[in-house]
Parts: sequence; C-alpha cells; structure tokens
Amino acid sequence: MKDLGPASQILGMQIVRDRKAKKLVLSQEKYIQKVLRRFSMDKAKVVSTPLAMHFKLSTKQCPSSDDEKEDMKKVPYASAVGSLIYAMVCTRPDIAHVVGVVSRFLSNTGREHWNVVKWVMRYLCGTSRGAVSWQSRLQKCVALSTTEAELIAVVEACKELLWMKRFLGELGCAQERVKQKTKKEKLSAYQS
Repeated sequence: MKDLGPASQILGMQIVRDRKAKKLVLSQEKYIQKVLRRFSMDKAKVVSTPLAMHFKLSTKQCPSSDDEKEDMKKVPYASAVGSLIYAMVCTRPDIAHVVGVVSRFLSNTGREHWNVVKWVMRYLCGTSRGAVSWQSRLQKCVALSTTEAELIAVVEACKELLWMKRFLGELGCAQERVKQKTKKEKLSAYQS
C-alpha cells in the first residue's frame, strides 16, 4: 500500500485543509463549473434565486405534437437534471426543491421545463461557492413578530454552530471561538 498524502479530492468534491488556520473546506466549485461549461451556461447572466416566481411548471407545458417531442429529444434535459441532482446531494441542498420539481418532467420535457433547468444553472453560476451547512424548515412555534422569528432563527443557528464546532473537534480541527453575526439592534430591541 502506498501513502498518497492528504486527500485533495473525493467524488467530485475538493478537500482543502489548512491545519494552521484549523480549516477544512469541502467544495464542488470545480464540478459545478464543469457542468456549467458542459451545458454552455458558464458565462450566463447570474440570478439570485434557484427558482423564479414566474415559472409555473405543469404537465400542460409538456410537448403534445410529435414535432415538439422530436425537438425536445435534442435537449440534454435528463443529463442536466442528473448533474443538478448530484450537486444537490453532495453540497447544494439549496437547489433541492427546484431539482425535485424539474425531475417530475424527465419523461416528457417541455421548453419551459428546460428554461427552469437553465435558470438553476444561472443561479449556480453566481453561487458556486455555496455554504456547507444550512437549513430551512417551519418553526415549531408561531412568532408574534419578525424580531421574534429572527431570534428563534439565531438560536437554531447557534445550535448548529455548536454542533459544527464539536464535529470539527472530533475531526482534529478544534475551533477556539465561533462567531455568529446577528442584527444586534433587533436583538437588543427584543431584550428590552
């Protein structure tokens, strides 16, 4: 057996470890850039959301005539959706909803469905250095104000940070301090 040194890549993800700074970074930036180049979306205009409100996908947008179906067979829809699924599973859960939506139309793809896939790629074009950990879920209690909702979110974020700190400690990347940025004025208003 031969020691190849520290791992730098696994399953399309780059591994960057800086022992001095006690940092471990997993990134799919290169994979995402490769996917964007493959579908000629690497120079596309960037968008800020994974799915725009004006997209209303349905089976009514599926091709009905033989000509439309033949035309859509030339579009690499399944391959593009598969690439998005892999990115979603590994490091990009922020596109999970839209990938689930576009996956419903793999067997009968319409032009609007392809436009949504290209929209997601435009989103990835601007956010290929996305976060490692995030969550989005319905809060268990009903907040009476936006400030209270933000406070609940900050508490959940702090729980996640503490978990991440312990996890990194187990990996040998112990963190001395954890910084949580908040809107101080809103929190202080809530406390008074």
